[in-house]
Amino acid sequence: MSGVQRRVAPLGAAVIVGLLSGGHPARAQSIEDLQHMSIAELAEIDVSSVSKTPETLNQAPASIYVITHDDIVRSGANSMPDILRLAPNLQVYQTSASQFVVTARGFNGNASDQNFSNKLLVLIDGRTVYSPLYSGVYWDVQDVPPDDIDRIEVISGPGATLWGANAVNGVINIVTRDADQTQGADLNVYGGNQTGGASLRYGGKLGETLSYRVYAMAMTDKDTLDSAGKPVSDQWSKPQVGFRADWAGDAADKVTVQGDGYSGAEDPGNGFISGANVLGRWARDLGGGSNLQVQTYYDHSQRGSASSGHFALDTYDVDVQHNLTWGQNAIVWGGGFRTNRYDIVGKTGLSFSPASRTLDLADLFAQDTISLRPDVKLTIGLKLENDPYIGTNPLPDVRLSWTPNNVASLWAAASYAIRAPTPFDRDVAEKVGPTVFLTGAYDFQPEKVIAYEVGGRFEPVSRLSLSISAYYNVYNDLRSIEPNPGGFLPLTWGNGMRGQVWGLETWADFQATSWWRLSASLNLLREAFSFEPGASGLLGVAQAADDPEHQASLKSSMNLGRSVTFDADLRYVDALPNPSVPAYVELDGRVGWNITDKLQLSLTGQNLLHAYHQEYPAPGASAVPRQVFAGLRLKF
Repeated sequence: MSGVQRRVAPLGAAVIVGLLSGGHPARAQSIEDLQHMSIAELAEIDVSSVSKTPETLNQAPASIYVITHDDIVRSGANSMPDILRLAPNLQVYQTSASQFVVTARGFNGNASDQNFSNKLLVLIDGRTVYSPLYSGVYWDVQDVPPDDIDRIEVISGPGATLWGANAVNGVINIVTRDADQTQGADLNVYGGNQTGGASLRYGGKLGETLSYRVYAMAMTDKDTLDSAGKPVSDQWSKPQVGFRADWAGDAADKVTVQGDGYSGAEDPGNGFISGANVLGRWARDLGGGSNLQVQTYYDHSQRGSASSGHFALDTYDVDVQHNLTWGQNAIVWGGGFRTNRYDIVGKTGLSFSPASRTLDLADLFAQDTISLRPDVKLTIGLKLENDPYIGTNPLPDVRLSWTPNNVASLWAAASYAIRAPTPFDRDVAEKVGPTVFLTGAYDFQPEKVIAYEVGGRFEPVSRLSLSISAYYNVYNDLRSIEPNPGGFLPLTWGNGMRGQVWGLETWADFQATSWWRLSASLNLLREAFSFEPGASGLLGVAQAADDPEHQASLKSSMNLGRSVTFDADLRYVDALPNPSVPAYVELDGRVGWNITDKLQLSLTGQNLLHAYHQEYPAPGASAVPRQVFAGLRLKF
């Protein structure tokens, strides 16, 4: 996998709306409503991704942040990782023209030691997009037309009880807009010194109950730079098409069917990617606070290169979820089954044995939110997940929240989560010449975390909101490199590391005037790793992670009259310790001009303070150049 994975890896209202699948919200809010809501009103929006039971944001017992549709449009970002930079509880690193690393609460990986970011669960409308081959995410294929995104829900901290294994340090759910919100024709074109692309979408209706949209998009990115500022050969391009249809036959039922297809070329003449997916979802309101949802999807992906080999992966998934109320109890329960089938053809010394597998994953979960009194709620949940490598695992979670009034809320949580073994842990074999240098371990165990969190949300005045959370995570059985018991080579994976990670996440939103909003954030992170007794200590503890201790941002969002918007985002990222990467400060900005209701022009700049800067260790990652591009949007 190393050849394929070499580079793998303005006001944001904290609004979570939607069920497990990213389905319909408990109380729908239009995009225009969200744009004009005050900070106090935003805090009262119903949310459900934390407990899968509707509750106001002030009562949600977790560290949550949502990138809204308005945030996305005003940022000018066109790639999903660039959009995710808007979330203050994420860390985003660009490693090449097409590849990024995205993490929450550390563990960004150490590519030189074959350790990749693999503790963050990512979903698009409830469809899991992390790769079961190594638990990470290929960010170059996670594209959604920016204007079709309703919101991106970002939960930092474990979410295994509701979301399953690999929701170790956080969950991202990208939720797209219903088809009836994207009616008519919409053309977007942009281009500049580094990037260019276009998208065309058309939405319509068939009768009174069925809405649909279809889209086509294409993009291209030019080479990034080496440490001397010279271009490297990593330019890439990708066309993509897709559709969505929503049917609401009556007040009780809703059906959604959607899908996407893409292909692309990376490292011209060498790398390739392609894939397709289709998802269906049925939701029914059973009355009396009870509802049922069934979702299924199929996902096919393949990627590789002439030099390093290729793989193909097919995923089949079905999930059922039931919500009900019983006295003072809000209960959600359900289960699911997923099958992953893959074939890997390795070259350049990399192979898997066996090269093909079928991996079946099944789960049952239940969670009860108990109202101990009107201002105190206790949430207790458990998932039983049957993994193809390690059997059945219990994944529990306990949360307590106290909302003494409408301007303050406090919460605390204790959770257990795992990163399950993958073929990269169990089946891999790497050669250096004729010598087998590294093999997987048939007895590799899951990486485990017990996480403790406390947090609160406050609105000291109507124009100011503050969110703060602190956490302490204890990790065991982290992956390490161990010598072969019968001799030094081949090396093998082991579970010989442990660690503690603690930190603070905080952000604030301030409505300075009716036309100007400000947002600021600060992340503090500390990590301490050590080897278990008897472990080899090979490569040192730096193989576990290479994360900055501080990260901060300051954002400004202005409406300059009726037709002009101006947004700026200044961010600071502290140095990476080992391998070392210097700290940096960068500025993104966008000016938008709404000439008419149907025609908009924009000018966007990214990384404006430097000609280029390094975000991830070289030589595995290249430098990120400054880019400026103009955009045109036409509705007709």
